[in-house]
Amino acid sequence: MTENNRMKGHTAALVTILIWGTTFISTKVLLNDFQPVEILFFRFVLGFTALLIVRPRILKGTDLRQELAFAAAGLCGVCLYYLMENIALTYTMASNVGVIVSAAPLFTAIMSQIFLAQEEKLKGRFFIGFAVSMAGIALISFNGSALELNPVGDVLALLAAFVWACYSILTRKISEYGYDTILTTRRIFFYGILLMVPALFLFDFRFGPERFADPAALMNLLFLGLGASALCFVTWNSAVKYLGAVRTSVYIYMVPVITVVTSFLILHEPFTWMTAAGTVLTMAGLFLSQKKDRR
Repeated sequence: MTENNRMKGHTAALVTILIWGTTFISTKVLLNDFQPVEILFFRFVLGFTALLIVRPRILKGTDLRQELAFAAAGLCGVCLYYLMENIALTYTMASNVGVIVSAAPLFTAIMSQIFLAQEEKLKGRFFIGFAVSMAGIALISFNGSALELNPVGDVLALLAAFVWACYSILTRKISEYGYDTILTTRRIFFYGILLMVPALFLFDFRFGPERFADPAALMNLLFLGLGASALCFVTWNSAVKYLGAVRTSVYIYMVPVITVVTSFLILHEPFTWMTAAGTVLTMAGLFLSQKKDRR
């Protein structure tokens, strides 16, 4: 890999995480009028529409095996991950979900050794970095509150981390097909939305067009659809293409850090010494995981 491509990958991953770390504010606003599954459906329909406008070409020349990979990526990264995470939040504490979902890089690393021959072998520093970052994320998430386990919610959060790892592995495979990243992301969105439809009936989905007349709701949906979905999935998939599944996935460690910083700046939530210590540990673990051998 050239140094230029490596820098493109790190930049794309950083841009993605900076936006994903702030989505909680938009989601929090929208939850006043929308159910989680409605937010999920509308944001990805908006994302699909935006990618169609940006790149109206049709993805041609795919075979059945490739289409199955697109469908599996849509199922894991668009449908199951967000549904499991949102349902987990109804059963267990948000801090539990935040910590458990951040374990996705570990699942990605293990699966990459099994399914991705081109990924570099894991070194001890990756696991040390994982442990350091998870300790930091725990400090940020719990921030002095007691740990309360809930088997249903915690297992769902763990499954969410696992399916995101599956998505990372699948997108790494898809990047080898050589297709345009925007076109492949749009195809993944198509399958994700299609496979999401059965869940709409289970969670009492309604269109409710009158809700879009609220400027705040509309702007937050546009942010989630155009920024966090259309843009960020393209940049994330590009990062996986340039850096590989494992190196890209460790950027997930930064999400709680960005979330707590933006909550301090925008929502004026407290920034404690435990938050500060957790931020330092999380960033140290990220850099340690990304560190390469010098020969």
